[in-house]
Amino acid sequence: MSIKVVGFDADDTLWINENYFREGEKKFCELMNSYLTEDKTMALLYDNEMNTLDIYGFGIKGFVLSMIETASQIMKEHLNNVIIDQIVDIGKEMLNKPVELFDGVEDTLKGLQHKYRLILVTKGDLLDQERKLEKSGITRYFHHVEVMSNKHEADYLKLIKHLDIDSSEFLMIGNSLRSDILPVTKIGSKAVYIPYDITWQHETVDTHDLHEAEYETINKLPDVLTLL
Repeated sequence: MSIKVVGFDADDTLWINENYFREGEKKFCELMNSYLTEDKTMALLYDNEMNTLDIYGFGIKGFVLSMIETASQIMKEHLNNVIIDQIVDIGKEMLNKPVELFDGVEDTLKGLQHKYRLILVTKGDLLDQERKLEKSGITRYFHHVEVMSNKHEADYLKLIKHLDIDSSEFLMIGNSLRSDILPVTKIGSKAVYIPYDITWQHETVDTHDLHEAEYETINKLPDVLTLL
C-alpha cells in the first residue's frame, strides 16, 4: 500500500473510554430510579444527547448537561441542588479517570513511527482529549493531533488537504464503523477496523451501509503491524 500517513482514533482504540460512560449512565439511572425505570431513563437521556449534539458536541461535558436536562424532565419540580451536584460529580469522576492504554499500543506506535507519519484523529471536547493524550504518555509518537467536532467525509478531506497528501496515501485505524471507517473509505482512503466490546448506540451502523465499504478488520491493534 502507498500509505504515507496513519491515523489513529483515540477513545476505545488506544485507550478505554466507553466503559466510563456506561458507569456514568448506571449511576444516573440509580439517581432517577424512584421516578422512572432504567430503560426509560436511558431512552430519554439518549434522545436528549442526540437533540443537543450539534450544540454540546461529543464528550463528558455535553453528557453531563444532557443528564441534567433529563433529570429536569423526569423529576420536574422535585429536582434540587443535591441531585444536580450528584450529576456534576458523575462528570467530574469521569474526567478524573486514569487513561488506560490497551495492550500493545506503545509497541505498535514504536513499530510504525519510523515508517509513516502517525497522527491522532479524535473527536470530542478539546480540553478533555488533550488531557487524556497528555496522561497517556504517547504524545511523542504523533506528528500531528487533530481533534474534530465530528468525523464526516468533509472533515477527513480537510485533514488530508492539511497533511498535503492524496486520499489514497492515508490509512485510518479505529473502533467506530460510523466515524472511523465508512467516511474514510468513501473518500478513497484505507481503513482498519478494530471492534470494541462496548459501542455507543450513536456509533452503530446498519449492515446495508457496509455493503460496498472495503476495509480490513483486526482483533487488536498490534495486528496492524502485519498489514503494513
